[in-house]
Amino acid sequence: MKRAIQIAMMVVLLPWTAVRAGGQVVQNPLTAQAPQLAESGHISANGNAVPYLIRRLPVSSFPGLPGSIALLLNQRGCMIPQTYEAHRPENVVHASLERAGSSDWAVLCSAHGTVVLLVFFSSAPGDPQELASAPETERLQPHDPTGVLGFNWGIDPATPAQVHEAQAGMDPRPSPVDHDALADSVLERHTVYHFYQKNAWILLDTSE
Repeated sequence: MKRAIQIAMMVVLLPWTAVRAGGQVVQNPLTAQAPQLAESGHISANGNAVPYLIRRLPVSSFPGLPGSIALLLNQRGCMIPQTYEAHRPENVVHASLERAGSSDWAVLCSAHGTVVLLVFFSSAPGDPQELASAPETERLQPHDPTGVLGFNWGIDPATPAQVHEAQAGMDPRPSPVDHDALADSVLERHTVYHFYQKNAWILLDTSE
């Protein structure tokens, strides 16, 4: 009898993942608090079940992050999603985003099925700003002959020179900015540039 109870408990504790109508991924609530480094599954697209693979890294994979920021990310349960093109840890950015010479960080945080773009200014590292968010499974696209969908959201620092180059096709062409922007990309599709000025975030006009 005792062995039967133990087996029943093992069955109850087995992880599961299901796809709800509309493509939403539903996780076992008993395992939802333990993010996976790699997650595979299926989403519904045009009535078909399409496979996907999302790879993530723990915050500890980015030792350059200040300890206070790493602590906040871990408290939020963040993992760092990696694009399907990743060959090294990515989606953690160090740049001068608030003003020229500032030491700021931007991070894509994946937690509980949602990815959030967070910016930490050195002037207020305990008060991150949220620039964008999306369900993780809405940031997927095909990228190779297998048809398996991969994560397509990437962030990078954009120096004033890089921003000016992105504006090369504009007439008149704007004057160069005086500090870094944050390049926010959907791979192989488009990039927008978040820029902080006059205590607010704007999207810079470019020729894309």
